[in-house]
Amino acid sequence: MKVLVAGGAGYVGSHTVKALAAAGFDVLVFDDFSTGRREFVRGRQVVIGDLANPGEVRDVFRAFKVEAVLHFASLIRVGESYADPRKYYEHNLKTSLNLLGGMVEAGVNIFIFSSSAAVYGIPREIPVTESHPLEPISPYGQTKLMVERVLADYGRAYGLRSLSLRYFNASGADPGGELGERHDPETHLVPSILLSLLGRRPVLEVYGTDYPTPDGTAIRDYIHVSDLAEAHVLALQALLAGRAAGAVNLGTNRGYSVLEVIRTAEQVTGRQVPYVAQPRREGDPAVLLASRAKAERELGWKPRLSDLETILRTAWDWHRRPA
Repeated sequence: MKVLVAGGAGYVGSHTVKALAAAGFDVLVFDDFSTGRREFVRGRQVVIGDLANPGEVRDVFRAFKVEAVLHFASLIRVGESYADPRKYYEHNLKTSLNLLGGMVEAGVNIFIFSSSAAVYGIPREIPVTESHPLEPISPYGQTKLMVERVLADYGRAYGLRSLSLRYFNASGADPGGELGERHDPETHLVPSILLSLLGRRPVLEVYGTDYPTPDGTAIRDYIHVSDLAEAHVLALQALLAGRAAGAVNLGTNRGYSVLEVIRTAEQVTGRQVPYVAQPRREGDPAVLLASRAKAERELGWKPRLSDLETILRTAWDWHRRPA
């Protein structure tokens, strides 16, 4: 069956495209390459287009017999969303509504949404389950929750069957060396550490060293991007079989502090990681960990590569390759 992957040239999207193809799906990538990488989708069927243009979205559904859609094409920088919320509300909502509108017109009713742990806001309990109150504090998190609510309404009105996959901290790179993480600017911890060691960015900044955690730095749930990709394949298979809908966390229920990540990076690379302490960033909780029980129960998913050493080793192998 043909699966449309919007934003399939991005970090998680490209890894998922690879996993879908390996599972036997006929994958069509839809991307405007504003942030996605052309080299990530070489050899794939690609349509260059802008989700913000409803006519271009309709054209894709008219030209191809699409049977399911995965949506990764969102702006993702939390700090930027505070500084420019208009940009986030306009882009993340418009692109999602245009894509869903094209699906409704074409009679396509299987949809997987790249959501985020940001929909929970500051956690009231650890680990966070899917029944936790939805109280996003960043404009980015608000846009993710708004789309999730749209999906529920479209399910009732149009028979749309959807799963929202709430990621925790996506990290690492394709173990085969084909794909990796490349953002501009880079704001994620693991690549920031490694790129600083390679001299490709300034010294690492650690935001917050006075949290109520054992070493004073924030604790996060890091999940290997290939495990995330596998979860999307399982989610699609579950939807096609009528077994699942709603929202599912994708995390490991295991946390590492920023300093633990730095120390493990030093072990993997054999290099010391210099860093500069900075004040906490707005909206960053001290601890954020996922319950993965629902993903295991409903999708049959278990992370296989998400130990911290594997995450850092695969990312290090990727980043130190010749440009």
